[in-house]
Amino acid sequence: QVQLVESGGGLAQPGGSLRLSCLASGFTLSTYGMSWARQAPGKGLEWVAGMSGDGKDIYYKDSVKGRFTISRDNAKNTVWLQMNSLKAEDTALYRCARTDSDSLYDLHGYDYWGQGTQVTVSS
Repeated sequence: QVQLVESGGGLAQPGGSLRLSCLASGFTLSTYGMSWARQAPGKGLEWVAGMSGDGKDIYYKDSVKGRFTISRDNAKNTVWLQMNSLKAEDTALYRCARTDSDSLYDLHGYDYWGQGTQVTVSS
């Protein structure tokens, strides 16, 4: 059974940091690209960052470049999103997902999603 479970969300101050984790089970992580997406209240799901199965291809949403870093350790079945210099507009439910598509930024190619972990940025 494929399962993705996010953790690490919480309340952070503007300019602060959080590290999100996505623990995968039920499949071989190295054969799938993985992404993080987020959804703010009243808004649709927004792609944030993605990484190929071998970790060689990495892409970010423009607004998070230089602040967020996606990484993975296939041996630990885990994908992380390190978030630095957080802003209020980063507040959202963050979800991880897997894909076997070549287009990491195309959310339609992702077949399994986690339930999400809430990130709130507020002073």
